[in-house]
Amino acid sequence: MATDSPAAAPATAGTRAALHPESHGHAQAHPVGKDLAKLSLGALGVVYGDIGTSPLYALRECFHGPHAVAPTEAHVFGVLSLVFWALTIVIVIKYLSFIMRADNRGEGGILALAALVMGTAKARRISMVAIPVLMGLFGAGLLYGEGLITPAISILGAMEGLEVATDRLAPLIVPITAVILVALFAVQRYGTGRIGAVFGWVMLVWFVAIGVAGLRGITMAPHVLEAASPTYAVGFFLEDPGKAFLLLGSVVLVVTGAEALYADMGHFGRRPIRTAWFSLVMPALLCNYFGQGALLITNPAAKENPFYGLAPGFWLYPMLIIATMAAIIASQALISGAFSLTRAAVQLGFFPRVRIVHTSDEAEGQIYIPEINWLLMIACLALVFAFQSSSALAAAYGISVTGTMVISSILFYNVATGRWGWSRVTAAALVSMFLCIDVSLFSANLPKLGAGGWFPLAIGLIVFIIMTTWQRGRAELAAKFKEATLPEELFLEDIKLNPPTRVRGTAVFMTSTAGGIPPVLLHHLKHNKVLHQQMVLLSIKGEQVPQVDLDENFTVSELGQGFYRVRARYGFMQTPNVPRLLARCAEAGLAIDDGDTSYYLGRESLLVSGRSRMARWRKALFSFLSRNSRPATAFFHLPPNRVVELGAQIEL
Repeated sequence: MATDSPAAAPATAGTRAALHPESHGHAQAHPVGKDLAKLSLGALGVVYGDIGTSPLYALRECFHGPHAVAPTEAHVFGVLSLVFWALTIVIVIKYLSFIMRADNRGEGGILALAALVMGTAKARRISMVAIPVLMGLFGAGLLYGEGLITPAISILGAMEGLEVATDRLAPLIVPITAVILVALFAVQRYGTGRIGAVFGWVMLVWFVAIGVAGLRGITMAPHVLEAASPTYAVGFFLEDPGKAFLLLGSVVLVVTGAEALYADMGHFGRRPIRTAWFSLVMPALLCNYFGQGALLITNPAAKENPFYGLAPGFWLYPMLIIATMAAIIASQALISGAFSLTRAAVQLGFFPRVRIVHTSDEAEGQIYIPEINWLLMIACLALVFAFQSSSALAAAYGISVTGTMVISSILFYNVATGRWGWSRVTAAALVSMFLCIDVSLFSANLPKLGAGGWFPLAIGLIVFIIMTTWQRGRAELAAKFKEATLPEELFLEDIKLNPPTRVRGTAVFMTSTAGGIPPVLLHHLKHNKVLHQQMVLLSIKGEQVPQVDLDENFTVSELGQGFYRVRARYGFMQTPNVPRLLARCAEAGLAIDDGDTSYYLGRESLLVSGRSRMARWRKALFSFLSRNSRPATAFFHLPPNRVVELGAQIEL
């Protein structure tokens, strides 16, 4: 919400919305023909970049990782059966059939889902939704962890093809990966509009290439297709339950990126995402996985890197180039998703204000956040140099993916029962099936905690602490502001009886409360003893929906004595622009000359010695975040030379 304080941000949210050059906010409701083909192609480049690059390392980890099994025919059939049914149950049944139905006015993603939970009828009872919402915030933290790991593991996995070509190139894998990552993050400030236009075509080539390579592999041992039967997965578990369970920690790598199907729904819609999956993505992935399996049956030594083993001789180098491009695209989608997630969190009130740069005049979703970009780059480089290989990073990857899957299932239950009116028995039966898979996959990754699995949990915990501290601190600060707010009737009556000197122009006072006279105005009148001819009290509220119609997002009320109150509402996928908002107020009878307008903001110095029930360390953290959050001037697009800040000390 707009506020007396630059520390206060309009309320916060989040979804992993990705960039697409022709996405103007939301996809068509029911695209057909060319529109459907166009959106499906776009989904290939954004939604499926992560899961599409999983063949680079997923099956290799099953036969060459820390909990690998020998590549015997029985084991290959068991692993392929697990892969087939993981893709079917997690992607097809859970996400495409059910989770994607829980959209927040067209938008998806874990924070959009959490916002839906907060918006249910039960949300009036805070205790009913507190735990699910907190889980949603932790899930958002895990998504940041996944966003850090994806660029590192995808590009490392692609570059490891150099080692297959010749051992002499092995020492160059990490340095080349680092150079590509630096270049990738360096170009983020220019936006992804132009490069995004070719994302879909590159990924189309990628899926065709891995599908064809997989078909070639299947011809080596056609009977490998029998592994689609669930009996092989069951038999694998019955033969050695302990080893099979631990192997699930590697099998989960085939569904990395599952959350992207849901998170990017607002940009492409359900139908294009489903069309792309069933028409190309799933067939190509299954062909490649089964092709790798056939290769292992005929040549067990290929377990070192079965993916590149499907492209022998001359074909290795074209595949290496295409794989690198696909890995960069997968990384770009996660980076863009981190930007969108942060913007949503800021708008929902769970994250301090950051600098949000719009890189396109046409697409609202195309943004760049410098602070997040450089933090991601440093962390990704640290991961590459610390882990050195995609196999080592795979241990860290599974925890973030499966943790998010568990939280999504629990939030879905709350939406189904609290918003759709499902009976608890029906919802529990469905979600129990999801959780049976999710928790099994998550538990299988727990033995990897010491080998790197701690990393995404640490990132998730850090982000969770920041989000909950910021939200709690803003609530405490809002309570302080409310105590200091004067009823507008008393204030206006006093102005009428004791009129102060009035000067020309308009003064806009931004306030976090939608009623009463804000402290910053009282301080201004106390010290300067003048008022402008036109006084505007502006409050901006962040809604728990992605978009608010710009034609209906504000109201103007005349209070008398030259005072007006403007209330504006913005969705968590929108960024407020105050000058544009005020220019539109002329339609409601409030004409404002932008060249003769001053903006008044409060800047608080927070002291941790107050009686607030927040822990002292949380107060200190909130104070630090407040001091380092972006000034309201930049966030609300206020002209810097027309902003006046009034300071005050507040004890929390």
